[in-house]
Amino acid sequence: MSPIVISLIVCVLMLAGAVAGTQLRRTLPEHHLNEHAKDIVRLGTGLIATISALVLGLLINSASSSYEAQRNEVRQMAASLILLDQLLERYGPEARPPREMIRQAIAPLVVQLWGDDGRGTTSEHLLEPGGYGARAFLALHELMPKTEIQRSIQAQAISTAIDIQRSRLMLFERSHAGIPLPFLAILVSWLTMIFVSFCLFSTLNPTSMTALLLIALSASGAIFLILEMNQPFTGLMQISSDSLRHALAPLSP
Repeated sequence: MSPIVISLIVCVLMLAGAVAGTQLRRTLPEHHLNEHAKDIVRLGTGLIATISALVLGLLINSASSSYEAQRNEVRQMAASLILLDQLLERYGPEARPPREMIRQAIAPLVVQLWGDDGRGTTSEHLLEPGGYGARAFLALHELMPKTEIQRSIQAQAISTAIDIQRSRLMLFERSHAGIPLPFLAILVSWLTMIFVSFCLFSTLNPTSMTALLLIALSASGAIFLILEMNQPFTGLMQISSDSLRHALAPLSP
């Protein structure tokens, strides 16, 4: 289920809580809605609201940090590809075949992370053996250096290729680290309880209904941001793949 659908469901649940609060106010006997009950409900709601605000703030901060870390990782991977290509260029004409393989491996790498249609891919697809990337890695080991400089360049190129592979796997693992469903369900239940309390002691009018709608949209918007940033390779806020796609220019004939 997409983040926008989940956030809309959360918004509807909160508004349903407001409706439930209105029905409770009409159903409960008058002595159940006295000043003592109001104080208890308002104090309890204040505690739940504080906890909810704290949790939402922590989740937004964590999701934002994770999103930025993965975007920087993509940029670092692009920079490593450029560095690897430059190292092989300095190695000499013998390194042209692995350089071509690296260029051919970029498009499958983008598909593995972003998917063909921006919906991501599966771990089985990501961990498939073979392909241009694996062949390029083997080709680096098959180079036969003739000088100390070539030997040093080969060692640096292999180390850089290992870093790229590690970054690729880390990006995939982090991109699938979402919010646990029970955690989200508890948070939504807290928010719904707050909306129940809003209408338990107050009558609704056009102004208050508009305010409730805006508050529900704001809270569900926070949920949307958290879910969206936890899926950095899909959705409306996905990380751009341009830095990887255009990292290496075509080799001249």
